[in-house]
Amino acid sequence: MLAILQRILSASVVADGKPYSQCGQGFLILLGVSREDTEEDARLLAEKIAKLRVFQDAAGKMNCSIGEINGSVMVVPNFTLHASYKKGNRPDFFSSVPPERAEELFTYFCEYITPLVPAVCRGKFRSHMQVSLVNDGPVTIPVDSRVLRGERSI
Repeated sequence: MLAILQRILSASVVADGKPYSQCGQGFLILLGVSREDTEEDARLLAEKIAKLRVFQDAAGKMNCSIGEINGSVMVVPNFTLHASYKKGNRPDFFSSVPPERAEELFTYFCEYITPLVPAVCRGKFRSHMQVSLVNDGPVTIPVDSRVLRGERSI
């Protein structure tokens, strides 16, 4: 499971042409689910994200977690994170999990992270979305459950 974290001041989602969700300071999380992913991957990512100290403290250093700043997370499903671009010029998405399972793991991730962070907002699964954000920093960090498991290095 792959999460692209962007530290944000705010974010919003329009889904299928209608306002859907918005949040304030915290993380925008683009979440990609691969065929090998399980609930354990979702738990590993959620726990790591909740503890990451990338928000500024009073001295201006990245030393605070999302809980310490009372922040929000906006979780947006994004199957294109697992695109393969090795051959040709049109990416394939064969390593992405089928939509039904992806939605299950997306929902599981959102439900698991909810008690770990102050607030959770979501994008809409299986819809065309426009995601707006005010990136803070910018701070953008990929978090891969395979790295957390020790199966891959950074």
